[in-house]
Amino acid sequence: MGQEISVSYQAVKSKVYRLIDALVEDEKSPEEIHECIRRWWALIHPSDRPVAHKYLSLVLARSNTSLVSIQQAMNEARDFDALREVGSERLSRMAAAPSHAQLTNTLS
Repeated sequence: MGQEISVSYQAVKSKVYRLIDALVEDEKSPEEIHECIRRWWALIHPSDRPVAHKYLSLVLARSNTSLVSIQQAMNEARDFDALREVGSERLSRMAAAPSHAQLTNTLS
């Protein structure tokens, strides 16, 4: 393995946020995100993978909690009724993205 990458919490968080941003900006599809994670995982030294998995799981859980909170706030706000219809197509595309469980299975 010629290249080694950092598995610090900050590095993992930065990687995840860049990938989320690429998906939100339509720069990458869910399949491309999946492939990016697969390539990233291959670059991590096997002895560092338990720590990388721990950090990745933590970042994904916290990100998911944030997204759920945002969605709940939108559902409670009366002013967002019109936006729900516009955003429903985007949400359905994002729902088709690999789940946390699917990602965990890929990394194992």
